[in-house]
Amino acid sequence: MDFEKCPEFVTKKLMNSSPTKSGIVGMSSASMDFVPPDRSSQCTWHLGDTTQNSVHNHVQRSEKPKIYPDALYAVGNTPLIRLNKIPLDYNIKCDILVKCEFLNVGGSVKDRIAVRMIEEAENSGKIKPGYTLIEPSSGNTGIGIALAAAVKGYKCIVVMPEKMSIEKVDTIKALGADIIRTPTSARFNSPESYINVAQRVQKQIPNSFILNQYQNAANALEHYDSTAEEILDACDNQVDMIVMGVGTGGTITGIGRKVKERCPTCQIVGVDPYGSILAQPEILNETTHPGNEMEGIGKDFIPTVLDRTVVDKWYKSEDKESFHLARLLIKKEGLLCGGSSGSALAAALKAAKDLKEGQRCVVILPDGLRNYMTKFLSDKWMAEKNLIDTHSETNAKDWWGNLKISCLNLTVPLTILPNASCQFAIDLMNKEGYEQLPVVDETGEIKGMISFGNLTAKINAGKVTSSALVSDVLYPIFHKITLNSTLGNLSTLLETSHYALVVADQRQCVETKNSVETKQIVIGIVTWLDLINFISTEEEKTRKGTNFQNGPAMNGY
Repeated sequence: MDFEKCPEFVTKKLMNSSPTKSGIVGMSSASMDFVPPDRSSQCTWHLGDTTQNSVHNHVQRSEKPKIYPDALYAVGNTPLIRLNKIPLDYNIKCDILVKCEFLNVGGSVKDRIAVRMIEEAENSGKIKPGYTLIEPSSGNTGIGIALAAAVKGYKCIVVMPEKMSIEKVDTIKALGADIIRTPTSARFNSPESYINVAQRVQKQIPNSFILNQYQNAANALEHYDSTAEEILDACDNQVDMIVMGVGTGGTITGIGRKVKERCPTCQIVGVDPYGSILAQPEILNETTHPGNEMEGIGKDFIPTVLDRTVVDKWYKSEDKESFHLARLLIKKEGLLCGGSSGSALAAALKAAKDLKEGQRCVVILPDGLRNYMTKFLSDKWMAEKNLIDTHSETNAKDWWGNLKISCLNLTVPLTILPNASCQFAIDLMNKEGYEQLPVVDETGEIKGMISFGNLTAKINAGKVTSSALVSDVLYPIFHKITLNSTLGNLSTLLETSHYALVVADQRQCVETKNSVETKQIVIGIVTWLDLINFISTEEEKTRKGTNFQNGPAMNGY
């Protein structure tokens, strides 16, 4: 059963299957309707209660053996490390201590809940040897469950959005698990969402079980029993602030509850990326930002596990600052952490400004850079996403590197609709002299690209007929830049691509949905020829003594 070999077949089959029936927390292969991951929590915890009155099974911390019996013993007891250079650079007076969860055996804080959820399910008789574990995940929980399944002998299927990194996919596959990818744009309650698809998969596989991190009490309990205890023990119960990113909400709920019991004055700070709705007050979540590149934190629903009453303050995070600080943690502190660690640190550097010398701010670093080698660690990827200007860093002397794309004399491009035939597209490109065309829907939103060479090659090879629709042959992956991108960014992109699309966000009111939606429309296509022509034209103007209209005079050229 290798879902990854044919993800489109499996996903389409699941999308067309009828909804099923069951209950959660944790879902067995009994029939079930879609169970929303944001249903109201029934947890009875309140500040001042004791674990003696808890309905849950609490696990006491124990000493680790000198030789571990298996890999799962290498989960937990992660170090708390003091930052030295970054707090000094930001004029922070208090101690900034980072909890290095990327040093768990599977590389993230989610290893903790993966083991705990499986052991709770085993102890309650919900799963047995030979069962298949299924989990909708943004990657790290999937890795943790796949790792535990490999050690314990379970089969495993992870369902995750296409946005998540290829490194996560490869790691999960290496652990012997199967993967199903779902559209990133699908809302949590849509038939195509990773949560809904996981529930449908579980219905079709006998002796299967969804551990369900969004509603499983073991998610928060593990952090209440272990992570929080480790922090309090390391700090001798003297901690003034704890900052962490929020996704399922288990980490902040478990840590927040335990710490509030032991250190009532400690501030619990939650970090939520723009595009997510977890932060409070609700006004913080208002944004025109169409989405974000951050993985692992933020949601478009409020998970059942999340107890927002323990959070004293929320900060919203944005990609550029987050990835910059994640890189600084690597470069200046030697901590090989992931992007959302930068989000947590960004919030901590703001929140901790009011803390005094001798006070302590703990920051949770949830995962490591292994998952993002081709993402925020890559200058090329960062430049493509307009998060850094690689050109200005490496070729600052080039007069044009920091100029904006708006300097170019862009013309509105010719586009084509998805329902056009391949032959029509070829004839059109021949007639108009284009090598490639953007494919847009009736509203103007970009769906992909077609090229003359690709179309003719596929027709000649017999892979498609000339009457096939453009929608069947377009490729959805292409380089996008905006008018605010620099020519330096453009030159970096054009090292690996023949062209780049210039796009703009357009807000559109949808009466039937009573909402305003943001979509991307294409406003231009640029190639190496456009860039070279611009540079040579402006240099020629300078040689003739004409002032450069879009930037500083080109002294030395």
